[in-house]
Amino acid sequence: MKVHVLHENPDWYQPFAAAFDAAGVEHEQWLLGDGPLDLDAEPPPGVFWSRMSASSHTRGHLLAKDHTRAVLCWLESWGRRVVNGRRVLELEMSKADQLTALRAAGFDVPRTIAVAGRDLLTDVAGKFAAPFIVKHNQGGKGIGVRSFQSVAQFAEYLHSPGYDPPVDGITLIQEYVHAAAPFITRVEVVGGEVVYAITADTTRGGFELCPADACAAPAQSLFALREDFAHPILGRYLRFAEAHGLEIAGFEFIESADGRLVTYDVNTNTNYNPAVEAVAPRSGPGQVARYLKGLLDREGGR
Repeated sequence: MKVHVLHENPDWYQPFAAAFDAAGVEHEQWLLGDGPLDLDAEPPPGVFWSRMSASSHTRGHLLAKDHTRAVLCWLESWGRRVVNGRRVLELEMSKADQLTALRAAGFDVPRTIAVAGRDLLTDVAGKFAAPFIVKHNQGGKGIGVRSFQSVAQFAEYLHSPGYDPPVDGITLIQEYVHAAAPFITRVEVVGGEVVYAITADTTRGGFELCPADACAAPAQSLFALREDFAHPILGRYLRFAEAHGLEIAGFEFIESADGRLVTYDVNTNTNYNPAVEAVAPRSGPGQVARYLKGLLDREGGR
């Protein structure tokens, strides 16, 4: 019996491998993106943790998303214990899915219009006050997120060599939320518990706020532990996570200048910043390892 970790980026695996080893959890990576899948074969025993990333295509793994869909369907059809399973994969791959689910649960989310294709982008952008935000529906690490001061500036970008089209063809145009202070907050959740909250400095980090050690080294100093953060939003995030099968996730929000608390992102393959980990009261990867060990023990006792 072991934990099988489904993903496509071994650069992000080391902190989890170390936590698994420290907790005495046998583990194995399943790198997805190509190869056969025998649907008639029985999966091995154990617990399967899906960490597929919406940004997998930026690392050349264009088939990883759909490969993971097939693998999760196969695992779930055999009754295997899957953490962050098929439904959660869809949340990870679509910000529109995240925002509509959050709105339906009563969260304040940014006003957003999803646009398929390219022809009507500037027409839709004209419905928003400037500045406005443009982002990829399938993104990650802040890739494709830009702010524009005018529709004309946006149109110039669309016709420039630097234009980066979304991999799924869907662009989100979104209101710009003016923050009360220049940071966002991310709340890390594992197994129905809040691990901790962190802040990310948007003045220096912009929109590309990947906390992982495998990201660019300067990004580490952008993050800080948000100590003693107690807010009713935490309980609401836990209830949302339970309702949607989110066992390991991060929720990101902005506290606006006009008093709103705006949740704009749900990340289902969360990474943990080493600088924060060094001072946090408990470890994110450590909590993941303990949670998966508990699931593995229960599976072994069935």
